[in-house]
Amino acid sequence: MSETVERHEFGAEVGRLLDLVVHALYSDREIFLRELVANAADATDRRRFEALTNEALALPSDARVLIAPDKDARTLTISDAGIGMSKEDLAQNLGTIARSGTRAFSQALGERAAEGGEDQRPSLIGQFGVGFYSAFMVADRVTVTSRRAGSEETWTWASDGKGSYTLEPASREQPGTDIVLHMKEDADEYLESYRLDHVVRKWADNIAVPIAIRDAEGKEEAANRGTALWRKPKSEITEEQYKEFYRTVSHGFDEPWATLHWRAEGALEFTGLLFVPSMKPFMPMEDDRRSKVRLHVRRMFITDEAELLPNWLRFVHGVVDTDDLPLNVSREMLQSTPTLQKIRRAVTTRVINELSSRSKNAEKADEYQKFFENFGPVLKEGIYEDFERRAEIAPLLRFRSSTQEGWTSLPEYVSRMKPEQEAIYYLVADDVEALKNSAQLEGFRARGVEVLLLSDHVDAFWPEQLGKFEDKPLRSVTQGSADLAKLKPEGETAEVAPALDKLVAALKLALEPEVSDVRTTDRLVDSAVVLAASGMGPDLQMQRLLRRAGRGFGGSAPILEINPRHALIRSLNERAEAGEDLKAEAGTLLDLARVQDGDTPRDPVAFARAVAAALAGTAAKPAESA
Repeated sequence: MSETVERHEFGAEVGRLLDLVVHALYSDREIFLRELVANAADATDRRRFEALTNEALALPSDARVLIAPDKDARTLTISDAGIGMSKEDLAQNLGTIARSGTRAFSQALGERAAEGGEDQRPSLIGQFGVGFYSAFMVADRVTVTSRRAGSEETWTWASDGKGSYTLEPASREQPGTDIVLHMKEDADEYLESYRLDHVVRKWADNIAVPIAIRDAEGKEEAANRGTALWRKPKSEITEEQYKEFYRTVSHGFDEPWATLHWRAEGALEFTGLLFVPSMKPFMPMEDDRRSKVRLHVRRMFITDEAELLPNWLRFVHGVVDTDDLPLNVSREMLQSTPTLQKIRRAVTTRVINELSSRSKNAEKADEYQKFFENFGPVLKEGIYEDFERRAEIAPLLRFRSSTQEGWTSLPEYVSRMKPEQEAIYYLVADDVEALKNSAQLEGFRARGVEVLLLSDHVDAFWPEQLGKFEDKPLRSVTQGSADLAKLKPEGETAEVAPALDKLVAALKLALEPEVSDVRTTDRLVDSAVVLAASGMGPDLQMQRLLRRAGRGFGGSAPILEINPRHALIRSLNERAEAGEDLKAEAGTLLDLARVQDGDTPRDPVAFARAVAAALAGTAAKPAESA
């Protein structure tokens, strides 16, 4: 070894720490390029900043970050014309794990501002000084040749990442830094220009410093757009630019239904550019329930898994960019810092306010209804999951109704409630058309009481969580028979129903324990029977879902209600009075009630035979009488 080459031990337990960086800190190998490009961009910004007070440090006109793969030499070089590093800088910043020159520089500027100077620190990405070591994920040796701006000295730092590094004099024509990665055998993909271009566009497309990739023929191609669209004033952005950026972040082909672009200033500063799609995604939104809004820090893409919006707003795409967010040593695994929590709350509030404003615009009601048809089921999840936001989400929901055409809202429903009506009634099933003809609605329709018809997959869950709206309880019609008894049918004279004591007793005996009770009801008009939920436990639709999932629900069995005015029930009552065995008929009545509610008979084959026998008997009577 030459006498000018100095060998040093790393200033930390480097073996263990580098192993952590290479194998545990980053889950995505391609992150190394983001980290090195970020460092190069920071160095360029630092030189530009220092040149404000020292013209000798001015950047060259062609300053850029250059990425140059060399397949023959199996090296990847990242070069910049930034501030560069002296021998001491190399030893301190690269020779001591977790020491960051960027961080120290930023802190120094902050201290100067605290002493009365204006805080004009540039947007610096690096924070903790471990990103550089991600290079060892793809390289078994790394050399860094750097010349500090304003100095004639150049030094080379080199290491294999196994416990020590070397420093030796070198030469470089201009200030700046060259990082050379000697690639591992399994990292060939990062010697391909197209692969490098993909990584840069994914992770660093909006870094302001130009980034170029040199191909095998020596030709340089721009790899980033270099402009963070969201940081530009809205007045300088065209609709076409918004649409292009929306399609980039959403991977969709539609146009945004809503565009939200704003800058939050004050104690918490960040910029948001978010989009609500106008079409459903091709992939079901249940496949991945996490929000994918992209988090940027000082224009650098950090992650799309920061959960900047709650799951029930996961249809929103876009970018949130902040200068204020502290990161942990892994930029892709963010800490739940108070700042990040505040950003989440602020971004969520902004989206809700936008949706609320659009939902109240009567002139564009059709547009909002289209949005709700696309994303309403996802929005409803917020009622179930987000206790804090339920009152804000509820007015955004839209429903089909038993009395109204098209869609209606909870505020509109409440405005139409009958004076003596106590609750907001709803009915849940798998299909809206089936709901409209449900026997469950007969009594409510006869009394002119509106019922909301719910058929989304989440509708069995959220009403109970919401509980009430504008002090009006939400109640399933399968649990609302007691309320209905207080309302008089419209235009109907009271009819004395026959006593059905023996029939009720016979049906109870025959159907135990499949029903918890059998009782007469005045909420049926055309149907003979209907099921009702007991006062304890979930409503009928939830019971069906739990039953299909093979789970118990802890409540009582349903109640079978019979219509004393129906011809079938009167006929069965006469047979009960005569002492006939009605066990088979009781089972058919229960299955009939289940089918009316969109459920299956307990024994489909037996039910089909019973119906066939009943039809055969009906067809035979005229011939016998003849």
